[in-house]
Amino acid sequence: MSRSMPKPTNPTDRAEPPHASRPAPQTRPADLAGLIDELTRSGARLDATLSELGDAEVRAPSRLPGWNRGQVLAHVACSAEAYTWLLAVARNGVGPGPRLGREALARAVAEAAVRPADALAAELRSALARLVADARAMPAEAWDTRVTALAGWAHPAWYTLYRCWRELETHHVDLDAGYRTAHWPAAYVTWALDGTLAALAARDFPVARVEAVDLGRTWHVARSAGPAVAAPGHVLLGWLSGRATDTTVVVTGAGPGGPSAGEPTAEGAAAGVAMPVGRLPVPPVWPLPPAPGWDDAGDPVA
Repeated sequence: MSRSMPKPTNPTDRAEPPHASRPAPQTRPADLAGLIDELTRSGARLDATLSELGDAEVRAPSRLPGWNRGQVLAHVACSAEAYTWLLAVARNGVGPGPRLGREALARAVAEAAVRPADALAAELRSALARLVADARAMPAEAWDTRVTALAGWAHPAWYTLYRCWRELETHHVDLDAGYRTAHWPAAYVTWALDGTLAALAARDFPVARVEAVDLGRTWHVARSAGPAVAAPGHVLLGWLSGRATDTTVVVTGAGPGGPSAGEPTAEGAAAGVAMPVGRLPVPPVWPLPPAPGWDDAGDPVA
């Protein structure tokens, strides 16, 4: 349910290192308890930021066009409630009540956004606490039950935890209250890049290769020739998610704005070109549904 910003950007081509790989499907984490702990820590970081915001600061604009901070916080709280509802469906076969549609969610966000800062913080804290408590009490066999996002695509219940993690980390940055993409945990960045680049590869996004220089990870994306881009993982994810439109990456090989308008040369590939992400190809609206998705048995399908 992460609300998207206008997108930035793109990269080039060079010899494939042995650790490069095609993006892989999302798989169930081996340590669900550890993932729930990550959610708890993410929520605690957001709560620490909220403790510094008064009523005036909550009414100030966020980084999301047309939204103030109160609207962002109300959206995150409503999203946490929606994820709790999905876990109940996986556990019991039915939701605890009717599911809110898009219009009803928009009304709920608008109504909550005008509340005082301390009330907004308390509501968000309570919504996250309920989600974490339900996740910790979830029967092991229920995690693979398939549930459906409001947008209509299906996923196993365990993926709900990842969706909430993404919601917290993304919208914490959107508050424009001191939390930046550089503060994102490496584990979150790695997971989000894996999923984002797999989805982009399914769309043949016009980038040949993406390298997170600090994570020791490289992903192949486009099957056709294209540029390659290298940067710290949080910069790459910030570019692909539209949360870092003023950063610079290193581009190598052929492609728009690359070192050569034709075939890449060894000299150009080795040197690379520092380039603002605003000059790179523009990614589609983020986040994208996972690719491949899951069939009725909970297995990944194309």
